[in-house]
Formats: sequence, C-alpha cells, structure tokens
Amino acid sequence: MQHINSSLITRDNQEILEPTGNLYESLVIIAKRARQISANQKEELNAKLAEFASSVDNLEEIFENREQIEISKFYERMPKPTTMAIEEFLNGELNFRLPEEEQESGSELA
Repeated sequence: MQHINSSLITRDNQEILEPTGNLYESLVIIAKRARQISANQKEELNAKLAEFASSVDNLEEIFENREQIEISKFYERMPKPTTMAIEEFLNGELNFRLPEEEQESGSELA
C-alpha cells in the first residue's frame, strides 16, 4: 500500500481560473505570492535563530539549545507557502492587477 501525503490537495482548475479568466495568469499570481510568503517566513526564522547565534561553538551549546530546535520544528510544520498562497487566492484575499488593466489605465492618462 502506498503512503499518500496528507498535504496534497486536488484542486479544480476552473476554480483557479475564475478570478483572472486565464489559468496561467492565476498560477503566476499564486507563485509570486508564494515567493513573498516564503521570503517573509525565511526572514522571521533567521531573525529568531540569530538570537541564538554565537561566535564560539562548543559541544555543550549544541546539545543544550532546545529552544532553537523547537523554533525550527515549528517552521517545518507550518503549511507550505504555495498552499497558503492558493488558499489566499481562492478566498479572494489577494489584490492583483493584470498587465492589460495597467496598459488601459496608462493610455487613459495620456
């Protein structure tokens, strides 16, 4: 019997296509948001782990630093940035502009 990852969710392409009318534009929007989420999470994690940084590493510090391990485990258990971005997109929580809209609004100003 094959193990199925519980974090895998089958998505309806039509549901992703609806907000933009183009599946690929929707995927680009989701990918850009996922990169933003990932960068923010990485920044947070690095800031929290920097508190534990020391210039001298000795064996005792490595074994005693349980808080650092717990912080790392917390971030590992968090939902993946792509999953979070898809949920935001499908719930209408993302604001985005399509390139065609920007060109039209730019030509109105001229």
